[in-house]
Amino acid sequence: MIEVETTLREWGKSVGLVVPKEALRHEQLKAGQKVVLLLLKKTSALKDTFGVVKLKKNTDMILKEIDKEGWEE
Repeated sequence: MIEVETTLREWGKSVGLVVPKEALRHEQLKAGQKVVLLLLKKTSALKDTFGVVKLKKNTDMILKEIDKEGWEE
C-alpha cells in the first residue's frame, strides 16, 4: 500500500485521477489492472484539531491596541 497525493481532474463528463508512474512501479501495478481506492479529502490538521477561531476584531486592530497599552508593568 502506498500514499499518493494527486489532484482530481475533469475529463469530459467524468472526473479522474493521475497516479505517478513511480508510485505504480513501487506497487508493481500496470494500466488496466483493477485497484481499490480509499479517498480522503485533504484537510488542515491544525484546523481539524483546534477548529476555526472567529474574532470580533481583526488581528491588526488587536495588535494596535496592545501597542497602545504598552508592555510596561
